[in-house]
Amino acid sequence: MTKEKYEKMAGVIRNHPQALGMLAAGNRILTALTYGAYILLLAAEAIGRDEKFCKVLLIPAAAFFLVTVFRKVCNAKRPYELLDIEPLLKRNKAGQSFPSRHAFSIFMIAMAIGYVWMPGGILFLILGVLLAVIRVIGGVHFPRDVAAGASIGILVGILGFYIW
Repeated sequence: MTKEKYEKMAGVIRNHPQALGMLAAGNRILTALTYGAYILLLAAEAIGRDEKFCKVLLIPAAAFFLVTVFRKVCNAKRPYELLDIEPLLKRNKAGQSFPSRHAFSIFMIAMAIGYVWMPGGILFLILGVLLAVIRVIGGVHFPRDVAAGASIGILVGILGFYIW
């Protein structure tokens, strides 16, 4: 992504305040919906004393921790730092862009939900694509950041829930 490409894309949204509001709302709503769904999944598994509870809790938690540590070590700059752009999604944080933890989280949670209830997992995979696009359009991540986050979430989900 170049500054020119981003500014061209962002300009369309900046010229339509409703679109800008929808972008910000979509980011907040999808993030809250994902974490809410994960909490409900954990509660349902705990209440039902399902044998899947430990996997659904520990695999995402361990992977989230490792992704967080990697981000701190890697400390990749965000698009608004490298390209000198004004992001559509307001963000004051510097660095820690790669991989996207939002993308990782929604795809990891989608895999956890799919492990218990496949239709819900598929729904959250679709929502994950939408959130990844929002994060790139919003100027807070490069495409590689969200692609890496999504890939890690899916790979850890496959390995942890279906192979391990």
